Amino acid sequence: MKTHLARTVATLAAAVTLPLAAQAQGTETWKFGAAFYGWVPAIGGDLTLPSGGSSIGVSMGEVLDSLEFAFMGTLEASYGKWGVWTDLVYASFGNTKALDRDFNVGGVIPGNVSGQFVLDVKSWIWTLAGTYNLLDSAENKTDLLFGARLLDMTNKLNWTLTGNVGGIGIQNPGAAEASMANWDGVVGIKGRFMFGEGRRWFVNYLADIGTGESDLTYQGILGLGYDFGWGSVLAAWRYMGYEFDASSHVQDLSFNGPLLGVVLRF
Repeated sequence: MKTHLARTVATLAAAVTLPLAAQAQGTETWKFGAAFYGWVPAIGGDLTLPSGGSSIGVSMGEVLDSLEFAFMGTLEASYGKWGVWTDLVYASFGNTKALDRDFNVGGVIPGNVSGQFVLDVKSWIWTLAGTYNLLDSAENKTDLLFGARLLDMTNKLNWTLTGNVGGIGIQNPGAAEASMANWDGVVGIKGRFMFGEGRRWFVNYLADIGTGESDLTYQGILGLGYDFGWGSVLAAWRYMGYEFDASSHVQDLSFNGPLLGVVLRF
């Protein structure tokens, strides 16, 4: 599968760069764009555990409380109708939970246990795609999007249990790690519709769908922005979903929340 995906990405790169090279003989000029944004999604999903199914849910507030570092941005370049576009979302989360519990064995031997659990999560969502302009007017610019997306997540859990049973001390440190790295091919559209005086207001939109190592991946972005000339600001809502193979411990995963960013074009 990974060999096939590598060939697919190589073919995509050739499909994008060859038309760009051919157009270099014409009168077109390069156009570039960049965006830096913050996206704070609530996270939901369904797990399959040996004891049965379970749902997970992390609110936007919990995401912010656990956030240690994040970088989110896009870069794009176009020459005539063809172009390349990439979007990166990186986030690192950490959280610590403690417990303290008293118990007894057989109602006779007293005991207690204290535990500390440290969870560290690192996630990458990277999209690399070629673009082809479908519509370019004073009011609307729409591009076809075709490429690949990587979802890479690593979860590390460290714990230390200490306590005593009948005066005998116990200590049990441990660690566990789980990770996944899924590549999927995606296709979709992205663009903006301009309106208002001087066409400074715009509606920004993106939708894509794909499959590969995941059974299904899809996302949608819809937002409102204002162009100041030097660049623009954008407020949007972004939803991204994943469905995985039935044999996976994670059955589905979703990221859903507001986005605020600054867009530069040059």
